[in-house]
Amino acid sequence: MPLSITSLNSGSNGNCYYIGNEKEAVLVDAGISCRETEKRMKRLGLSMHRVRAIFVSHEHTDHIKGIPVLARKYQLPVYITPFTQQNSRLSYEGVRVLPFTAYEPVQVGRLSVRPFPKLHDAADPHSFVVSSEGVNIGVFTDIGAPCDHLIRHFRECHAVFLEANYDEHMLDRGYYPYYLKQRIRGGRGHLSNAQALQVFAAHRPAHLSHVLLAHLSKDNNCPNLVKELFAAHAGGTEVIVASRFEETAVYTIRAGEVLPTAVGPPLKGAQTAFAF
Repeated sequence: MPLSITSLNSGSNGNCYYIGNEKEAVLVDAGISCRETEKRMKRLGLSMHRVRAIFVSHEHTDHIKGIPVLARKYQLPVYITPFTQQNSRLSYEGVRVLPFTAYEPVQVGRLSVRPFPKLHDAADPHSFVVSSEGVNIGVFTDIGAPCDHLIRHFRECHAVFLEANYDEHMLDRGYYPYYLKQRIRGGRGHLSNAQALQVFAAHRPAHLSHVLLAHLSKDNNCPNLVKELFAAHAGGTEVIVASRFEETAVYTIRAGEVLPTAVGPPLKGAQTAFAF
């Protein structure tokens, strides 16, 4: 059975990712308002009544600010670790809050959601792989460095939301203060275009049909630049840049298809994977 995926919004102004089949779906993060979530879902022909749960990656505002209203209105359980909940500074009154544990899958209907730790400057940050009947979708954003966990799960996926937050030269030349530049590229901030491309080019499985480049910086990246970088190494993988202003199209992901091998220019400055 195929899975449908879309980015409802991706960026420092709000993040929300939809993964589902024809009967049930989950949201990973809900960092835009309930009203905007509903409007964007409606434009895509998706129903909020199909959504069965919200999974929270970490407590930063751009990933959680829409949760209380959305969860209460649709009676959605919110899966969140205790440390993330404690640091989120949100009221969960009237919301069914459920903990999850790294490496232990959570079953939501026919969807299985597998969390694993990531490197980010938050209390207890996690990435997720959402699976159903042999189709695996990765949600890999807000990652400071490409650790072994990320690479291992990336190789399993048929489609991924993959962070490509900043271009190194744009960050260097930009107006951000030094401490903020160091936070972004310091190993627990965000993935650069080069880091994300290294993961993609070196570890792209033959069945990866779609990569949605996510959480691009408004000031330190360019959608056309990053799409061009990835397209040179994409082979048969479709490259989509997830917008910080609107939803993407809905993409249907199936298992079993082996795609052409990517051919592109050699990569420079390969990154080493970090183990936890």
